[in-house]
Formats: sequence, C-alpha cells, structure tokens
Amino acid sequence: MTEDRIAELLADYPVQIEIPVAWGDMDAMGHVNNTVYFRYFETARIRCFEELAEGAGDSEGVGPIVHSASCRFRIPLTYPDTVTVGARIGDIQADRYVMQHRAVSHRHGAVAAEGETLVVAFDYAAGAKALIPSGLRDRLAQFRGQPD
Repeated sequence: MTEDRIAELLADYPVQIEIPVAWGDMDAMGHVNNTVYFRYFETARIRCFEELAEGAGDSEGVGPIVHSASCRFRIPLTYPDTVTVGARIGDIQADRYVMQHRAVSHRHGAVAAEGETLVVAFDYAAGAKALIPSGLRDRLAQFRGQPD
C-alpha cells in the first residue's frame, strides 16, 4: 500500500529519485536536520537538470544558477527511512523558472517536505543572466507539473 501511496503523492512529478535517510542526517533533536532537506532537493534538481539536458540541443553557453530556495517542512524524518524526492517545473519566464520539489517518506507514506527553487539562466562566460535557450525552454515545458 505504501508504494501506491508514494506513487499517488508523486504522480505529477516527472523526475523522481529515491534517497535513503542516513543516520548522520539526524541532528541532536533526533530528526533529520532542516538543511538536509535542501540536499535532498538538490539531488532531485541535479537529476532533473540531467534529464532536461537530454534533447535540449545546444545550450549556447548558458547554464542554470540557483537564485533562491525554500522549504516547507511537513513531518519530521528519522533513520531508518527512505524518501522519494520528486521534481517538476512550475512557472517559466524568459530568463528563469521555478523547480518544485516534494519529498515523500516511505515509512510514513506521507509528504515530509515541499519546496521550490528559483533557477536563473546564466551565461557563465559573460558573468550575467541570460535568456533561456529555445531548446531548453521546450524541454522545460515537457517537465511542467499541474498546480496542487
């Protein structure tokens, strides 16, 4: 039943990755430290970047840079557990997009945390933000989720 529940909670997240909760992820309060959730989101974000790059064509020297990130903690995680973290694309603008994340606890069959990362297109050679290349924009649209 838990697998069905996890699939249901992440049905609208095209990119998903399972991450085991490590003993060292916990803090003195006996639950996973707040900062670790951002690492979970980062892992899903990198997987999403890898999948977005497939078929996106030439990036024209433009890559992603994180502008800001947020997290809403729903339930505490503890060892042992596994989380499946989903990523999807939200709002897309000319030079930036929102990546949405959801971390689901296998032990609890519930959402442990949700967050967003604002990603800006950045021309690393010029050291300035740039427009999202058209090939990437097309790929981003394929990874869009539906608002909850």
